[in-house]
Amino acid sequence: MHSTLSVIGCNCHGCIHGDKRQIQVQVFSTTAATLTAYAPKRKKTVYILSSMHSVIQTDNTTKRKPNTVTLYNTTKCGVDVMDQMVREYTVRTGTRRWPVAVFYNMIDMAALNAHVLYQACTGRQERRVDFLVELARELANSHMCAKKARKEQLLRTQPSTPSPGKRAMCQVKHQCKNNHATVRCVHCYRYTCGKCRREIPWQCQDCE
Repeated sequence: MHSTLSVIGCNCHGCIHGDKRQIQVQVFSTTAATLTAYAPKRKKTVYILSSMHSVIQTDNTTKRKPNTVTLYNTTKCGVDVMDQMVREYTVRTGTRRWPVAVFYNMIDMAALNAHVLYQACTGRQERRVDFLVELARELANSHMCAKKARKEQLLRTQPSTPSPGKRAMCQVKHQCKNNHATVRCVHCYRYTCGKCRREIPWQCQDCE
């Protein structure tokens, strides 16, 4: 590995501490950044990439923790807390497409940020699960209202009667979708077959 890194202009510094826990620290550095590989436990390795440290130092405890790991635990704990909170209520499902996984993660983080901002702006403490349910309901209602408005606008643009020689299908009930219709409702502009038509009682001109 050292010969491979030296070809691309990188330095490799590694050491193995022969204690009972087999703690290992390896450092890979370039002129721009330093990568620290820290293994506090068996089969558990933590990689820290830092552009702030040119020299890696370890403490004198039994863990032999590098200063890059110590700085990360001190200043970057919010990232781990956010990941833990996101995993509690997530929309993520199994997928093999990385853009879909990124999209799921964006939705989870947006929902978490919305909950934090809601509590900060209103001063109210609300359970996150209740907030997410209400948020999903409001988003669904707004989407359904917009979809209904577009559908009504599309129906209004259709002709009042089908083209000559053609017949439309009933748009009122699902079980009547195969029935032919030639007239439309005066209120919702949907084509209506004979079964879905409402009978209007006969009226005289004085009762209109």
